Amino acid sequence: MLDAIAPDPTPEELETIRASALCNEELAPVLLADRRWRTRDIFSLRVGMSVCIPTYMLASGLISQGMNWWQAILTVAAGNLIVFIPMVLNGHAGTKHGIAFPVFARASFGVLGTHIASILRAVVACGWFGIQTWIGGFAIYKIAQLAWPALADAPVIGFLGNEHIDINLAEMVAFLIFWVINIGLFTWKEMESIRYVESWGAPLLLLLGLGLLAWAWVKADGFGPMLSQPDRFESRADFWAAFFPGLTAMVGFWATLSLNIPDFTREARSQKDQALGQFLGLNLTMPFYAFIGVAVTSATVVIFGETIWDPVELLSRFDSPMIMVISMFALTLATLTTNMAANVVAPATAFSNLLPRVVSMRTGAVLTGIVGILLMPWKLIADPSGYIFT
Repeated sequence: MLDAIAPDPTPEELETIRASALCNEELAPVLLADRRWRTRDIFSLRVGMSVCIPTYMLASGLISQGMNWWQAILTVAAGNLIVFIPMVLNGHAGTKHGIAFPVFARASFGVLGTHIASILRAVVACGWFGIQTWIGGFAIYKIAQLAWPALADAPVIGFLGNEHIDINLAEMVAFLIFWVINIGLFTWKEMESIRYVESWGAPLLLLLGLGLLAWAWVKADGFGPMLSQPDRFESRADFWAAFFPGLTAMVGFWATLSLNIPDFTREARSQKDQALGQFLGLNLTMPFYAFIGVAVTSATVVIFGETIWDPVELLSRFDSPMIMVISMFALTLATLTTNMAANVVAPATAFSNLLPRVVSMRTGAVLTGIVGILLMPWKLIADPSGYIFT
């Protein structure tokens, strides 16, 4: 299985494929000579996707349900181990044939039915693209505010807000700047752009995570009381009643990506590269960053006298402008590496597959960004009864 790679189509077969109304340059199989992704690239991809605010806060919901810290981390790890199975199996087809998810889905859904699977996946990704872009843009806004405090008094754009949130002009400009960075980087070199960003971003994000962990240890003289607290379950049955819904939620975290993972593994040079890269990136990074979230939050009880799960709120407590800038840059980078891979590729490919002769992946990426704006992500993220729910 780890050596299963189909031979490239012959030149005649490839010409026939590309001439089909169901194909364009991006949907055609990626030839073996054009594949550049090794184990380290797949690993970097998984690190870049995993390091984001939801991962940092992942264990918080489990701890609020009564688990202690190690039970929560093990639940996160177990969920990732389970979802790794469909990830590597669906990824197998991408590496074997060099095909994207919408093309792979034609085998089970049919030529027309594949649009149901791919467009539904795309709509979810468009929503999350908007939300992640808003988060990254807000980090840029906060950095700019350090240099120009008057930005906080920028005019409010009334028709964009609601009872939950008001949007000023500076926030909207920062959002659009980050929007351009995301879409611009992808349209530059498409999948190669993602490989560059993830390869540079992954080690930096891991170092920044370790730095935050070291800061918490030093400032709190340890990791605080949370790591010494027992669970709050009165019986084993109570634990299992919390464990299985929590485990399902952890699996659901990557359920959508497990569908369109061939969009990435089609770039892998071997089955070993895609399987090992996914295993290491998925099963090490997620539990590690969930632990950072628990440990740092536990330390905030000692440092600030209250429990602070939200990393954005935590960063706002730093007194040093330099630390604030570095932290907000890290947050922006983490959002960028997650957003480009997890929320642009799937809809761009799906839109291209819908009208192969009209829509390229670059055009699909622009459409993704436009839909992300039209969904007004600032409203989605402000209202917990909306797109995001517990």
